[in-house]
Amino acid sequence: MAAGTAARRLRLVVAYDGRPYSGFARQKGRLTVQGELERVLSELAGEPVETGCAGRTDAGVHARGQVVHADVPDWLDPEKVRRAVNAAAGPAIVVREAAWAAEGFDARFSARRRTYVYRIDDSGSPDPLTRGFVLAWPRPLDLERMRAAAAPLVGEHDFATFCRRRTGGSTWRRLRSISVRRVRGVVEVRMVADAFCWQMVRSIVGYLLTVGDGRRDPAGTLDVLASGDRSRAGDVAPPHGLVLESVGYPRGSQAPPSKRHKLTGSAGDR
Repeated sequence: MAAGTAARRLRLVVAYDGRPYSGFARQKGRLTVQGELERVLSELAGEPVETGCAGRTDAGVHARGQVVHADVPDWLDPEKVRRAVNAAAGPAIVVREAAWAAEGFDARFSARRRTYVYRIDDSGSPDPLTRGFVLAWPRPLDLERMRAAAAPLVGEHDFATFCRRRTGGSTWRRLRSISVRRVRGVVEVRMVADAFCWQMVRSIVGYLLTVGDGRRDPAGTLDVLASGDRSRAGDVAPPHGLVLESVGYPRGSQAPPSKRHKLTGSAGDR
């Protein structure tokens, strides 16, 4: 931060179409969501700005309620930042909310829960206009079988079977809920957890798909989970059907309503 300039933490709720990007996290020589946000914020601030996020989504994964923080000069106006980012990075990236954050707020470490939804069309005649956001599945899915297979996953477990390991990272996670339902003909698998490990949601969905189309027994979930064997989970579901819907925080993690701009939609539960 320039001499004589005070820094203040900005809290953004960001939506994006993940298809053009190599994931959220910045990568040298690649177009990423974080890279685009930092490019625009740095231009506005007149100096380098780094961001943090609630969840580093993979290449091709979308978001409606990603939460991002950035330390910027306090003379910037959150509403003007919102409009500037949307003008420069939209329409694939849109800031839905902009506000000053409360003292100590961190988009990742302050988060209490995260909600992801994976959408599947098993009709046999998928809508071509939603093909970038909904997985077309060639076989009919039995939702009761999928629900039976999903139920044992709720709770605190070692999800090594359903995660890509990171060096030194734990694969223990608490899955608060998982639901499988059909909404306007599309199957939605919704998961809420304190946090997810790398590719956990897509791995679980990939497993549930093989149960739902009759290729695997729903009674086998506990054995698959306990094995810790990544190969037992089967194929990872493609990224384009997955959306980070929202992230939940304790009350008081942002400025009072009178000091922030808010559009419809929220950073509620992830």
